[in-house]
This record gives sequence, structure tokens and C-alpha cells, in this order.
Amino acid sequence: MGIIIKPIVTEKLTVQGEKLNQYGFIVDRKANKIQIKDAVEQMYNVSVASVNTVNYHGKKRSRFSKSGVLKGRDNHFKKAYVTLAGDDKIDFYSNI
Repeated sequence: MGIIIKPIVTEKLTVQGEKLNQYGFIVDRKANKIQIKDAVEQMYNVSVASVNTVNYHGKKRSRFSKSGVLKGRDNHFKKAYVTLAGDDKIDFYSNI
């Protein structure tokens, strides 16, 4: 599995992409900023100005069913916010 797992496509990040030239990705939890920068530059052929990362811990979930209470949690994951340099753009919708 690579460093970049999937891009984050939300309303908030779409606006940030247009105004601030910033894009979001879910990345491997063990990846550092330098590895994320190299992976984005190689995958999308752009130049990266900066990378900010955020670690999210999985929430505990429970639900009631006929067999009783089922408990579990969501997976942990890491987000990376990548700011591109210059007039570079990433188009996530080009291959739909």
C-alpha cells in the first residue's frame, strides 16, 4: 500500500482548494511530511509548498440489537493538508 490512501473531497476542502490552493488526503499513519510531499509530487506532477498533518483516533461506537449491545470503534487515521506552490492545481474529477 502506498503513502496516499485517498483524497478527501468535501465542500470545505473544495473551497480551500480554490482559494488557498490547499488539498486534503488520508495518508498512511506512519508516513512523515517529507514522504507525503514526495508522494503527492510524484502522483500529481505538482510542486508542494507545505504539508500539515493531523492524527485522528477512532471513536467508540455502540448500538443496540436483538442479541444485545454491540460495541466497537472506528479506525484511527491520519490526514494531510497539502498546500501547492504557484499556479499548480489538482483535479480529482478528471478521471470520473
